[in-house]
Amino acid sequence: MTDSRIPLAGVIGHPIAHSKSPRLHGHWLKTYGINGHYIPMDVAPQDLVQVIRTLPKAGFVGVNVTIPHKEAVMSAVDQITDRATLIGAVNTLTFREDGRILGDNTDGYGFMENLRSGAPDWDPKSGPAVVFGAGGAARAVITALAEAGVPEIIVTNRTRPRAEKLRDDFGQRVTVTDWVQAGNVVEDARLVVNTTSLGMIGKPELRVPLDGLRRDAVVTDLVYTPLKTRLLATAEEMGCTTVDGLGMLLHQAVPGFERWFGERPVVDAATRAAALR
Repeated sequence: MTDSRIPLAGVIGHPIAHSKSPRLHGHWLKTYGINGHYIPMDVAPQDLVQVIRTLPKAGFVGVNVTIPHKEAVMSAVDQITDRATLIGAVNTLTFREDGRILGDNTDGYGFMENLRSGAPDWDPKSGPAVVFGAGGAARAVITALAEAGVPEIIVTNRTRPRAEKLRDDFGQRVTVTDWVQAGNVVEDARLVVNTTSLGMIGKPELRVPLDGLRRDAVVTDLVYTPLKTRLLATAEEMGCTTVDGLGMLLHQAVPGFERWFGERPVVDAATRAAALR
């Protein structure tokens, strides 16, 4: 900040009471002794653009954006990063000193950092990755996997046309398999990723046969309520390396915090504990 105002940041969603982001950023602000605040804001869709444009005048340096605003907010910003454009969604806004609003998407970054932390021996070039789901989270994951050099990304989704749209957007590295064949394609996978809400508390279970999983495969689930989903528990029993979804939430928050408050936070055991409180 160039003046004496206390920097403010926050998260915008609708609803927002469930968000773990205020605990997470509050922990970092306290840990690094930063005189700033991070505030949850429930903003209705019809008020989104007006709120975004007003926040910088109130001392905000940036905000996170979550469901259902990640796509709609793109029309309210002045500049969008290439990766956010490719993913088709924005989750991090930075209010620059020149008055311009920058939109970015750090979900792919958070996914890869979580994967590297939880499965340090995983080699992106070792073989195919299977991705369950074809929504916004899948787009972020596919972008990150492609950038990391994964040779083949197999997408399977309950509605095939959505998966085919990903293939059209991302090119030949992405192949599509019918949902009923999902259990077969995991046999050669070195990485399996669930980007759907299946397995989350209050949602149906992810019922994909996992008998063919390789023992040297890495299995990760973006769901973090519960921390150990049925997918992860089964994969663990089969000897696979498993990575829970909480770390993605923590790591995706790092770039925004650094831009807003000038300190690059570390994701450690204390960070996880703070998010889970």
